Order: sequence, then C-alpha cells, then structure tokens
Amino acid sequence: MKYVNVVIDNNTDHTDNLFTYLCVDDKVKVGDKVFVPFAKGNRIREAYVFQVADQLPEVIKGIKTIEAIDPDISLSEEAVATCVWMRRQYLCRYIDTIKCFTPAGTSSKRGRIRTPYKEAIGEVSTARNLTNEQRRAVEKIHPSLKEREHKIFLIHGVTSSGKTEIYMQVIETCISEGRTAIMLVPEISLTPQTIDRFIGRFGAEQIAVLHSKLSMGERYDEWMRIKSGEVKIVIGARSAVFAPLSDIGVIVLDEEHETTYKSDMTPKYDTIEVAGRRAKKNRAIVLLGSATPSLVSAYKAEQGEYQKILLTERFNKTPLPTVEIIDMREELKNGNKSIFSVSLYQEMKKNLDEKRQVILFLNRRGYSTFVSCRSCGYVMKCKECGISLTYHKARNEAICHFCGYRERIPSACPVCGGKYLKHFGTGTEKVEEVTREIFPEYTVDRLDLDTITKKGSIDKILNSFRKGKTNILIGTQLVAKGLDFSNVGLVGIVSADISLNVPDFRSTERTFQLITQAAGRAGRGDLTGKVVIQTYSPDHYSIIAAADHDYEAFYRAETRIRKQIGYPPFSDLIQIILSSEKEPEALERCRQVAADFVRNAGKSEERFVFGPQAAPMNKIKGIYRYQLLIKCFPGKRKEYSRILNEIKVGINTNRNAKYLISIDINPYSFL
Repeated sequence: MKYVNVVIDNNTDHTDNLFTYLCVDDKVKVGDKVFVPFAKGNRIREAYVFQVADQLPEVIKGIKTIEAIDPDISLSEEAVATCVWMRRQYLCRYIDTIKCFTPAGTSSKRGRIRTPYKEAIGEVSTARNLTNEQRRAVEKIHPSLKEREHKIFLIHGVTSSGKTEIYMQVIETCISEGRTAIMLVPEISLTPQTIDRFIGRFGAEQIAVLHSKLSMGERYDEWMRIKSGEVKIVIGARSAVFAPLSDIGVIVLDEEHETTYKSDMTPKYDTIEVAGRRAKKNRAIVLLGSATPSLVSAYKAEQGEYQKILLTERFNKTPLPTVEIIDMREELKNGNKSIFSVSLYQEMKKNLDEKRQVILFLNRRGYSTFVSCRSCGYVMKCKECGISLTYHKARNEAICHFCGYRERIPSACPVCGGKYLKHFGTGTEKVEEVTREIFPEYTVDRLDLDTITKKGSIDKILNSFRKGKTNILIGTQLVAKGLDFSNVGLVGIVSADISLNVPDFRSTERTFQLITQAAGRAGRGDLTGKVVIQTYSPDHYSIIAAADHDYEAFYRAETRIRKQIGYPPFSDLIQIILSSEKEPEALERCRQVAADFVRNAGKSEERFVFGPQAAPMNKIKGIYRYQLLIKCFPGKRKEYSRILNEIKVGINTNRNAKYLISIDINPYSFL
C-alpha cells in the first residue's frame, strides 16, 4: 500500500495543487497516469502521480483510493521534474505542463498504426568528409557527449557551412553509445527535408516525427513508438522537445534564433530553456545552430555559459552571395513605381535565362496592407479587433490576420458612398500577380499561410521547387528558414523595412536575421548567388551589416543599445496583459496589478514597471487589452515570479472577476 500525491487533470487554478490518495498497488510510481474519485461527487478524473510515499506525515481523514492505473500512459521521473520546474519558471499550472509531455489522441480502434511521412524514402546519404572547420567542431563536441558531461554548444556558422552534417555525425555517435537524440527545426515546413536526410542516414525504423500538423492519431502512435523505445531519434518542431525518450544524449535546435521556439500559448515556454533543463537531467549536450544567433545566445556564449564554435566558410567553398542594396526612394525619383527595382528585374531575367531559380521574400501575406476610401479616408477595419483588414484579391475579401474576421469588399464606401475604394501597400499575393504578369513564360508559386491550409500543401510546393518545376518561389519568412536548394541563383528581398518598423525592441535583430537567412538561400550550389535588398532605409546599421555578412558588427551595435536601455540579454522582460470586455475595467485592473506588484516588491522596484498602457493590439475578438512591462534584472527573477504568481492565482480564483490576466516572460511579440 502506498500514498501518492497527484495532479488532477482539471484546467483551473482552483485545483492547481497536489492531492493525496491511497493506492493499494505497490507498483505505482512517479509519472503514472491514474484514475481517481474527485470532489464531492466523486466523479472519476484522470490524474498524474508526482510523489509516492510509504506513509503519511499526518493522518488525513476520509482519504480516497485510486481506482485504476493506466497501463499505457506514464511519464518518466525526469519529465515530472521538468513539469515542476516549468510551473515555477513560466507561472503556469501543473496540468499545462503535463499536457506538453502526454500524447494527444487515442489508439486506433482497428489496431492500425498511423505513420506520418510513410512515403518518405530518404536521400541516400553516408557521412561526408568533413571540412577542417567541421572536423574541429565535432572534435570539440564529442568528449562532452562520451563523458556524459552536460554542456550547451552554440554553433555559429555562415549559411551553408555544413551545420546539418555536424548534427548528424554527433547524433550518429550518440546512437552508437546506446542513447537517444532530439532534432528540432523551427518550422513544420522544414521537417520533410530533415526527415529525408535522416532516413537516408539512419533508416526510417530509427526515426519518429512529432509536430502539431500531424493528425491526433498519428501523434498518439508516434508518441507510443517513442515511449516504447522503438526509435532512437525524434524530429519535429518545438513540441518535439517533450518527446518521451529515455537516456537522451543530445538535443539539437537548428536555426536557434527563430521566434517560433518561444511558445505564445500556455504554457509560454522557451524551447531552448526546456531543452537545457532536460539535457541537464539526462547529462546530455545541447547543440544550438544558426548563421544569425539570437543576441541572448551570443551574449551567453560571450559570458561563457555556452561554448561557441565558429564556422566561417561554406562547406563547398562557394563564396557567400554578393549583395546589392537598392534605395527605393531613388527608384521613385526616377519614375519607377513598380514593386520591383530595375536592378531586381534585370537580375531575375538574367537568372531565369540561365535556368537558375529565384526566391522573392516579403514578410507580409495578402494582396495589400489595407483598403481605404480616397474620397473620405475611411479604412476598412476589423469589427472585433479594430485594426486594418488586409485585402486578399483572390477571395475579394478583407481579412483580419489576428482573429480571422473577414468581409467582402463593398462596391461603395459605407461612410460617404464614394466609389473610390482602393487597396494600399504590398503583400505576397500582389507580388505573385505582378511576377506572373512580367514573367508569363515561367512557373510561379507562393508559400505563405494562405497557401498551406491543406495537409501536405507545404510539401507539394517545396517539392515542386526542389525538382525545378517551379522557377520563381515567392514567400514570407517560411522561405527564409533553413531551406536548401542548390539551383537558387537569386534572392530578392522585396521590402526590408517591414520587419524594421514593427513596434518591438527586437525589430532590428529580426530584420538582420531575416535578411541574412533569406540571402543564405542563394548560391548554395557550385555557383555564387546574388541578393538584391530593396529598402527605404539603406543606411540602417542592421541592413548594412546583413549586406556585409558582418554579424559581429551588428552584435556590437545592438548590444550597446540594449545595455543602455536595460533590455534582454541584460534583463528579463515580463509582459502582463489584463483583458476584459469593458475597456475601463481592463485599464483599472492593470493599474491594480501594478500597485500590488510594487507593494510586494518594494517602492524601489517601481522604476522598473512601465504602464499601464493600451497593448499595441488593444482589442482582439471584442476583448480590450492593457499591459504592464516589467524589467527584471539579474537576481530578481525568483522574487518577481513569486509575487506575480500570487497575483495571478488571486485573480484566477476570484469567481467574480470579469477580467483575465496573462503573463509572458521574455515574449517574442508584444502585439
């Protein structure tokens, strides 16, 4: 007979505690999924065992008994420990963290195994001869792997420097040592490419895939394959960091700088932090790879928290692409009102004539930014969020990219009755239309969130481009992340200013990264590529540094500014959002939270609290939002977290509250 403390599967702060039960099965262990009678009605609920004891420190009257133990689903002790850490680190509930580790879906009623990517045959692949830089990198990593010494390596390598080959050789050593590996990519669109490479090297039977685009059944079956020890390598987007592997030897995060590694849904975890935590518990290593490391990672490497490995050359010795910056102000002065500069058009024509492919990058989907009446100035806005709707020509609709609200384009202005409704700005849909008009003899395709709504559409678009059937690929940041096509001769960045003007302290960092990463898709074969950057800010240091392939210059300039204003990596930035159906209520509660925080933290901390103020997205789906920003300097994280968690729980357990609170530590979007 054992006594266990369990977490009830109940999505509320009221029950976010450990509950004690009696278990007659002595084999019960930490991590088991159990079924228990709960609350006054003794309704049977799912629960997870977090602690097991032979006796109780004190007598509990009316203690209830566990009804059953699930024979299939259980968590490891390491996973349970990570759940406890995540609850404290990200101010979330126990059950929020547990659901990261447990499978979605159920077993097939027909007993059929649902296998994603079963058509994948893999690229025939053997270990390549390493360059001197790659060999030195592997030699630095292997000792920690073999000696089971936890360490985090930052592999800072220029685009096409062969980081993937380093990952695979390290994983190969890891598997030979009888351990397991997790390979993370920032976008689901990159998983097919990675799967093909890994199947070719390790075989399909060694590999499982986890990401949110799989069906519920596929995710369940892959989870069970992993849990049973059938596979040694898990590939996926950020959620794959929770794969139920045992004895993990290495966790790889490719393109570690990408914002998609930070969850914006509860629990709002940082994948790099979770990977580091799991690796430490498993005495494993973490490999962070990027051509443009985040400032936080680069700073940690500079401070000695990470071990930095530098790769300065492309593995095939092809020079980095040449880069040309085009001042679009001069194009306008010269009478060119096209979205393409003369230089970009000429380079596109030249590359297409030479049978080379072209990628056009614009980080804004849709046809145009907004629809406005030229007579009275009316702008079509979302009725739920209050922001400008984006025009999508193919549907003849204006759509809100935040809540999904959409409406048909009216034939006349609803305010003045005028017929001069016009769309302004440029999105990928418009770039596609203009490109088809200018180059009608070539095949054009588009990759953005509007063209990948159906399952398999990403793979179809990328395979067509990979096989050379598509000559010109237009896309948002989906085309800038880690894609490897040898025949791309030109990358055109249609408007480098879009990310530069986002209201976010990371906007310059994102601009530098996006330009560098997009540029890195050019010239990955045997011939040097070309990049054309169109901008209205040709003198901005982030654009100049990206054009010069000079990460160090950008890093020094940006960290100098961040240090002066006390932004990450020199602090943690905590965003608190109070939301309500009534705007005065949201504002007043935001003021109250600020006052409660200062009262508990001390008057001296008030200077680090900014707000309340309307969130940049003040209204979403009819809900008003006000925010506080708190700068948390080193040594204060634990204290601030304790205070904020008490405030959050107080609000969430108040049954009369007509408002909600959301807390995000180091968010990657402040909208």
